[in-house]
Amino acid sequence: MSPSPPAPKSLSDIFTLTSAYSLGGVLAVYLVALLGAKACLPKNSRRVERWTFIWLAFDALIHFIFEGSFLYLSIFGRQVNTSSGAFAVMWREYAAADFRWGFSDPTVVALELLTVLGAGPLCCYILLLLARADPARHYWIVVLCTAEIYGGWMTFCPEWLTGSKNLDTSNPLFLWVYLFFMNIIWVIVPLALMVDSYGHIARALRQQAAKTKDN
Repeated sequence: MSPSPPAPKSLSDIFTLTSAYSLGGVLAVYLVALLGAKACLPKNSRRVERWTFIWLAFDALIHFIFEGSFLYLSIFGRQVNTSSGAFAVMWREYAAADFRWGFSDPTVVALELLTVLGAGPLCCYILLLLARADPARHYWIVVLCTAEIYGGWMTFCPEWLTGSKNLDTSNPLFLWVYLFFMNIIWVIVPLALMVDSYGHIARALRQQAAKTKDN
C-alpha cells in the first residue's frame, strides 16, 4: 500500500505570528525612512532624490537593526539557534528558510560584518551628502550599490553551486518573501541607483571634457 501524500499546509502553518511581527518590523523601518525624507529634504526635491533618500535610510536601518542583531547573535561563539530574545526568534524564522543563518555560517557572518560595519555607515554618509545636495554622493552611491550587489551574489551563488542544500523552498512564504523578495530588492534598487548615478557622473565628465576642449 503506497503512502498517502502529505496534507497541504494551512495558512497558520505558513504565516505565523513571528512572520507578522518580522514583516511588521520591516514596514516600520520603511515608515521611519519615509518620515526621515520628509524631515531632511527640501519640499522641492526631485522625486528621484526623495526615493533615493528613503531607500538609503531604509537600507541603513535594516543593516544596523536587523542585520546588526544577527551579527551580535552570531559572533564570539553565539548562534541564532541557541540564543534567546525577540531578535533571535525573528532570525530563527528566517533561518527556517535559509539554514545558514541559524548556525553562524562563517561566509554569511563575514559578509554581514562588511554590511553592518561598512555599508551601514556609508548609507548614512550618502544621506548626509543628499541632504546637502552634494553631487559627490553619486560616486559613493556607485560604491555602495556595487558592494550590495556583490554581497548578495556571494551570499547565494555558493549555495546554488552546491545544490542549495541549506534552502527550504517548500513554503511559499519562505520562497517568495524571505528568499526571493527580501533579497531581490537589494539587486533591483541598487542597479537602478547605479544607472541614475552613472548618468550624472558621465554627463558631468562629458561637460568638463567639452569645456577643456573648447579652451
